This record gives sequence, C-alpha cells and structure tokens, in this order.
Amino acid sequence: MIEVEDSIVIARPIDEVFTFVADQTNAPRWQEGLWEVRRVTEGPPGVGTKHVVVRKFMGRKLELTNEYVHYEPNTKVTFIGASGPSRFEAEYLIDTTAEGTKLTCHMQMEQKGLFKLGDPLVAASLRREFAANLHNLKVLLETKAD
Repeated sequence: MIEVEDSIVIARPIDEVFTFVADQTNAPRWQEGLWEVRRVTEGPPGVGTKHVVVRKFMGRKLELTNEYVHYEPNTKVTFIGASGPSRFEAEYLIDTTAEGTKLTCHMQMEQKGLFKLGDPLVAASLRREFAANLHNLKVLLETKAD
C-alpha cells in the first residue's frame, strides 16, 4: 500500500481554495503531468460527481475515471478511482489558519500483482509530484487578481 500526504498554506479565503480544488476541471492548471480532466456528470460538484482524467505518470499515459464519495463544502472532498492494476483513494482536506487556508492532499494507492514491486518508486514519484503541485497551486491562487 502506498500512502502519500502533503500540506500547504495558501493566503486565500477557504471558500476560494475549496471551490477551486473541488472543481477538478481546474486541476490541469496546477497539477504537472495532467493533460485533461472532463466532468462526465451534470451539475455542480458533489457526491457522485465523476471525471475522466488523462495524465502522464512515470512516462506512461493513463486515463482513468474517478468519483466523489465524500463532499463537504469548505472541509473535505474524497474521490476514488482505478487505472489498470491500481486503485486509489484521494482527498483534499481544507482548514482555516491565521495565514489563510491549509490544504492537505492525501492519497492511498494499492497496486496488484507484479506492479506492487514498483511501490517504492511510485511513492517517491508521488511525493515529488504532490510537493510541486501544491507549490503550483499556491502560486496560482495567491497571484490571482481579486
């Protein structure tokens, strides 16, 4: 089992940060290697919202579908998905701090069969990706005009 978590404080209001990250169609703007995200359900984000995600990870093109299984505005979004031999659960946890909004990204991934042998490499890659993506998000939201 792979487990990765990272946090950052963004000097923006909690509702702005939550609304931006909860709309996964914004993700290609701040997540490296993410080529496209399409919402495949109608209406605003909430439990049951599904997305098709196309990304490059460790040199491979991956297309997967994810689904929101928990959606609590300004608090938490949890989504699950699968790609090939891997299943994952990821969540964005949001909290107010004196400096702005703390965003914590947490992911658990389970790979099957021989793919489990690559867990240490995948975990290291995900840790680097999380740190870079959170930095990108912070810069994007903090430099955004009000």
